[in-house]
Amino acid sequence: MGSGSIVSQLSQERLIDEYQIVMNPVVLGKGRTMFEGVEEKLSLKLTNTRTFGNGNVLLCYEPMA
Repeated sequence: MGSGSIVSQLSQERLIDEYQIVMNPVVLGKGRTMFEGVEEKLSLKLTNTRTFGNGNVLLCYEPMA
């Protein structure tokens, strides 16, 4: 868990080993992106998923070399 700005900064420096993203199935229509400020393409590999009874989904990704 973390703020969007720290995720962006660490992503740009390639300092994140694994991304764990929880998707909540609600459409807000606006808001900030978690990767705001990332200037280079980040290729990620899906390594694990988990679905919860409330409809949330955990997505685990690793950066690709």
